[in-house]
Amino acid sequence: MTRRPISLNALRAFEAAGRHGRMTLAAQELNVTHGAISRQVQHLENTLGVTLFEGPKNAQCLTEAGTRLLSSLIPAFDQLDMAVRTVADTEEGPLDVSCPGTFTMRWLIPRLYRFRANQPDIEVRLTASSKPVDFSRNGFDVAIRVGSDPWADGAEVVPLFKETMGPVLTPALADVAGHDLSKVARLHSRTRRHAWKDWCERSGTLIDDKVGAEYEHFYFMLEAASSGLGVCIAPWPFVSDDIRSGRLVAPFRFIESGQEYVALRRNRRHRKSMLFCDWLKEEANAFRKAWQY
Repeated sequence: MTRRPISLNALRAFEAAGRHGRMTLAAQELNVTHGAISRQVQHLENTLGVTLFEGPKNAQCLTEAGTRLLSSLIPAFDQLDMAVRTVADTEEGPLDVSCPGTFTMRWLIPRLYRFRANQPDIEVRLTASSKPVDFSRNGFDVAIRVGSDPWADGAEVVPLFKETMGPVLTPALADVAGHDLSKVARLHSRTRRHAWKDWCERSGTLIDDKVGAEYEHFYFMLEAASSGLGVCIAPWPFVSDDIRSGRLVAPFRFIESGQEYVALRRNRRHRKSMLFCDWLKEEANAFRKAWQY
């Protein structure tokens, strides 16, 4: 049986129109006229022999056949887009970087202006995530993660620095606590519920196991500590600037957590991601030298 050729442009026009629910919005996305979208959709309907949209022109909706086709086309076009991006080495388009949210806000963004100054033509698009990296499914170019081996398959691993953690609190609370952290409220984060236990075991510090206030996100907990609501265990990269400014103090030891920060990038030559990872290594080296805590 000979298959009837189907226009990729017609499929793209229908996918955009179905996804947006309006042909005018599809036309704006694809940078064509409303009439061009309408003609492509009509051509696709004629080729397939089915009706994909129904209703008045100003309020059309998908038919059952259109709904079925759209549900398959959306992931198909997503996969096509990802496949092209994984092999493309072009100066056009953004560099997609995935990074844990608190690390992004506390360490990466305050330094990102230096990369922008050196590479003004490269737009860095940040996505907050701490999930395991799978470059066969994920569309980003570089992922920054904290953890330990094994890392993602098929990724080049760029070590940044080892993670150290310790208690931080405001100067006023530090005066209250003295050498006894049990005198002030201890703060916890759902994302690292064993941070206090791990730090106590690694540092040899004995503190009662009383549970204090718990926050859903790590950066909520850090803001609570900075506002004088208690003491928390924090990674050094998240609080180094606050300690330098005097907003927080760290009267107790920072110790290695057994994890490290790394940049993961697709194992291929890609100029934008290479430039970004080289810049990350320079920033990480400067950070380590400036803050040997």
